[in-house]
Order: sequence, then C-alpha cells, then structure tokens
Amino acid sequence: MDLSVTPMSWRARDHTLWVHGRVSIMGVLNVTPDSFSDGGRYLGVEAAIARAEEIEAQGADLLDLGGESSRPGSQPVPVDVELARVLPVLAALAGRIRIPISVDTTKAAVARRALDAGAAIINDISALRSDPEMADVVTKAKAGLILMHMQGTPATMQDHPTYTDVVEEVYDFLRSRVEAAVAAGIEVERIAVDPGFGFGKTSDHNLVLLGGLPALRGLDRPIVIGPSRKSFVGSILGRSVEDREWGTAAAVAVGVLQGAQVVRVHSVAQMRDVARVAQAIRDQVPLYVNR
Repeated sequence: MDLSVTPMSWRARDHTLWVHGRVSIMGVLNVTPDSFSDGGRYLGVEAAIARAEEIEAQGADLLDLGGESSRPGSQPVPVDVELARVLPVLAALAGRIRIPISVDTTKAAVARRALDAGAAIINDISALRSDPEMADVVTKAKAGLILMHMQGTPATMQDHPTYTDVVEEVYDFLRSRVEAAVAAGIEVERIAVDPGFGFGKTSDHNLVLLGGLPALRGLDRPIVIGPSRKSFVGSILGRSVEDREWGTAAAVAVGVLQGAQVVRVHSVAQMRDVARVAQAIRDQVPLYVNR
C-alpha cells in the first residue's frame, strides 16, 4: 500500500505553494487585544510589522494575520474594528515581506478589503458558513482559501462538544464544504482544509483527530493543522499557554508524520526545525497509516 503524501500544489492569487516537497510553515500574527496566546503583544502597527518581519526571517512560508480573537468564549467584533486592526498592518507590510499573507476572518467585507490590500489567502474558520458573500469575494480575487472544521461558534464551541466518530464527522464536514466552495466558483486548487484542533473539541477529540489525520488525505487537498499552544497540550502537561512549546513540538511532529502539509504555529524557528525533521523521517519511513 502506498502511504506517501499525494503531491499537490496550493494556489493563492499569484502564488503557488508546493506543499508536498516541504512542509510549509504558517506563522501566526494576531493584532488583537485578547487572542489566547499573543493577545495584546502586537496590537500596535510597529510591533506587528516587526513581528511579521521576524516571522519571515525565521523561515515561515506564510503569514497568518488575524484581527479578531477566536479563543473559546470569544465574541465577534464589528467589521470596522477588525478592519482598523488589519488594514494598517497590511498596508505597512506591502513590499516589506515576500511571503504570502493569509487573513484570518469570517467576514466578507474584511476579506474584500484585505485582498485589495495585498493578502493572498483567506483563512475562514467558519468554512464559508458565516457570511454568504465570502465565497464570491474569494472567487473574484482568485484567492487561496482555508476551510476549517468547527462545532458551534467560538462563543459556544467548548460548551459540550460531542461526536460519535470525530474523524469521520470532520472528514464529512470538510468534504461537504470543499464541494460547496467549488460549487460557488472557487477553484479546487485554491482550497486547503483544516480539522480545527481546539475548535469544538475536547482534549480526547483532538488527540484522536491528530492520529486520524491520514483519513483527510481522501479530500485530496492540502491539510493545514494548528495545534500550537492549544489547551489540549496544556491539559496533558498541566502547563500554561506560554509554557507549551515542547508539547506543541510533539503535536507538530506527529501531525507531520500523519500527513499534514501546512503547520500553523507561533514559534516559527523552532517548529520549522521540528517539521523538517519529522518530514525527513516521513519521507524515508512512512509511519502513518490509513484508517
């Protein structure tokens, strides 16, 4: 049985990411006062610019910029607030960094302005469900798109997450959202999928899902994972958010061995090394198996 990761590219406007040849690292930059890990640290434009340049210098392949927290229990912010956080940073980064910029938003109005300002990818944690205009915005801009699984909303997702088979249900959801995106006019080569670690899942759900990532290969789209500093890592180790890097490294390594092709992380330099070693092992001795 062939257990290798299927070669594929991910198109995002004028960028083409060859996500098979090397695991891509997506560096996180939240320009919010309340994100669970780095909230408030990069709220000022100058601080955000410096961090974006640092993320690129540390070897990231992509930058994921967010202007609204999606931590458990968080509430949406108005469009004008999100735009006021994101647009000045995008404008300042034009010509200063070369890696593609993803904007983490569920709002079509924010996505449209962000793409006009130079973003290449929309990271929609609602998988096009929150705003009926989002698909059209992505289609017209020929942007890249990340579709993520989430049970509930950030405000409610951790209340009582329940699954019969978390891997099967996440797979079915993502398959249906890819189909919906393509039906709306988005080219399949522009779509990546994210199982949504920490979004409407218990610690056990996250662990089962991490082990079940090979099932998502059936979607034939790049698999994005974001285990960085998540609560399931903290619950295993009994550690606070700022002290979860070793645990994150373990989750990243297992995720890559299981077939992840894009890893969304806060500590870029360290997790880049982890991902590269894990991929080198995966390429020589494929350890992951199909369900």
